[in-house]
Amino acid sequence: MASTVLVRRTALAEGIAAREAKPVLHGDNGITLKATTVLAMLHWLGVKPSYSRPRVSDDNAYAEALFRTAKYRPQFPAKGFADLDAARAWAMAFVGWYNVEHRHSGIRYVSPAQRHDGGDHALLAARHALYTQAREQHPARWSGKTRNWAPIGAVTLNPERDSVVATQQGDKDRQPMAA
Repeated sequence: MASTVLVRRTALAEGIAAREAKPVLHGDNGITLKATTVLAMLHWLGVKPSYSRPRVSDDNAYAEALFRTAKYRPQFPAKGFADLDAARAWAMAFVGWYNVEHRHSGIRYVSPAQRHDGGDHALLAARHALYTQAREQHPARWSGKTRNWAPIGAVTLNPERDSVVATQQGDKDRQPMAA
């Protein structure tokens, strides 16, 4: 059993060593990915460790949300991918779906593509008009205001922290937020 593991590790290391571009393993600055044995294994395999940017709290949270969405897609293979090409093909299809078709709750149920090309404004205005009309036609069904369909600004996990940091730093080192 031990020799099988060693053969697999050696084959993996040789495969990585043969690549022109070395792979990168991203971690969240947690203790497990900074442990000496893990770092030694990564270096032995030729894998470059990468960590979240200092003082950027949302790196890991956005990545975790993306991983969860990927994992719970019905198309995600429960038994893994047949080979690297199958994994790459699935990932390419997932990225297309995630950016063009998937409606994100954090940006008022529009897709990132709609938000980035400005198409969200017309869509959200139409939704607001529809909800307002429905509320006027059937007021008994509504106990309060309609859903807020106004386009949103920057997406951030800690807006209160960001405003404090921006005030103290003069916003010079702040990274732009992704949608």
